[in-house]
Amino acid sequence: MIAPTDAPAIASVETRPITIPLSRPWGPDVTDVRVIEVTVTDADGAVGHGFSWTPSIGGTAVQALIDTDLAPFALGRPAAPAWWDDAWRHLHEAGAGGVTTIALAGLDLALWDLVARRAGGGIPSLLGRRHESLAAYGSGVNLHYPLDDLVAQARRWVDAGFGGVKVKVGKPDLAEDVDRIAAVRDVIGPDRDLMVDANQRWRLDRAVAAADAFAPLRIAWLEEPLRADDLAGHIALRRETGVRIAVGENLHTEYRFREFLDADAAQVLQPNIVRVGGITPALRIARAVQEGGAELAFHLLPELSAPLALCLDTATRIEVVEDALFADLDALAEPTGLVVGDGRIAGGTAPGVGIRFR
Repeated sequence: MIAPTDAPAIASVETRPITIPLSRPWGPDVTDVRVIEVTVTDADGAVGHGFSWTPSIGGTAVQALIDTDLAPFALGRPAAPAWWDDAWRHLHEAGAGGVTTIALAGLDLALWDLVARRAGGGIPSLLGRRHESLAAYGSGVNLHYPLDDLVAQARRWVDAGFGGVKVKVGKPDLAEDVDRIAAVRDVIGPDRDLMVDANQRWRLDRAVAAADAFAPLRIAWLEEPLRADDLAGHIALRRETGVRIAVGENLHTEYRFREFLDADAAQVLQPNIVRVGGITPALRIARAVQEGGAELAFHLLPELSAPLALCLDTATRIEVVEDALFADLDALAEPTGLVVGDGRIAGGTAPGVGIRFR
């Protein structure tokens, strides 16, 4: 990687808002995703492209934070992703994470893209590829699906060769959740992993009841059963049920991940590369999770997470949400070089970060 002291200075930072309609809405209030494309140009004229991302809401706030606070701070600094901590300290009065780290991701990704392009390759060649392919699992935002649609989706995942699937839970009647999960288990058979995601819908007593009710169906993990910031609740849930807990998509800093790791409050940790602030902090978090003995499972954005995961010492599974790849949504200006097939994801040969929007 180019050393920060050798990198030309950042000459400009530009943003562009993009709304990408979802072909399968994630619910009545989530019908699109918002991308803020970030373009960095250095003093030599080299260009890097990154992006911030959020489902449906918050894009305007992210763009404003980049334009008014982050871009002026970046100008004149080295065009390399080495001063992420300085930028975080600059923004953290507006919040340690959330909008601030989502905004930071756009700049961080653009800088990684620029450096990788200067080096003549993509992220795997820059960081050093450790794996030719990784296992993927089928994932859906499907709590609003009727049972027949949910079962049909599970069949599509089986036909696509996925070795694991994840579905949503959190119906008002726990018995309906059990029936839906049982139907999916019948479709996928006994040998595939079945994960369930409650999206922070429950209090501790309901989560305990759900974990007990799902036990006969052999759940690989129970994702976000409680509010993501309820560390004590997750510790209690693990103690009372022994269920394998997954959290991380709504943890925004490496400090929060370390708290959950140190307390053994989650056995699967799921950083979203954009929400934590980009590749720079995601690499720290990923290494801490794997060194701490927990399972790493990046959240969403496989076209971003897979090239990074291909460079980690320990293999990790990649989440592929049905009809949510940027390529599937016809949002990309050029191919990423990634291929999903037979339940695996491989490739990642495109230059830079590998994601350019139309």
